Amino acid sequence: MPYSSFASMPCTLSRPAALLGERWTLLLLRQIFLGTRRFEDFQATMDISRSVLTDRLNVLLQENVLKRVPYHEDGRTRHEYRLTEKGRDLYPVLMALRTWGEKWMAPDEEESFHLHHRDCGGGVRAKVECTECAAELTARDVQVAKQ
Repeated sequence: MPYSSFASMPCTLSRPAALLGERWTLLLLRQIFLGTRRFEDFQATMDISRSVLTDRLNVLLQENVLKRVPYHEDGRTRHEYRLTEKGRDLYPVLMALRTWGEKWMAPDEEESFHLHHRDCGGGVRAKVECTECAAELTARDVQVAKQ
């Protein structure tokens, strides 16, 4: 099955996979959540080619994950990239991948950077919970029902 056909599947997991499944897209989102906003800064921090970066940014713009915001520098107008509400809603997704990566793929339990809650200093992790009772859930706690 061609990769692009995932976007048209009637599945709420295949559609995001079509958008986010390319490795540069996830790394680009990581950088955005870390505060990178300008094209040149993405290129410098990610060691990504201009053409690939342009392509990935355009996809995220078309999907309304990012928006371009003008700023002035050296007398000219340029643009930086900011998350939309749709983009900010991807934060738990990236945190879930990071949590999994720390557990299963980090050598010697080493993190590339630490995340802490601004208010209390506690660590950050992703969590799946019940919308009714707020119990933390695993896959064994959930049953599938057709609508």
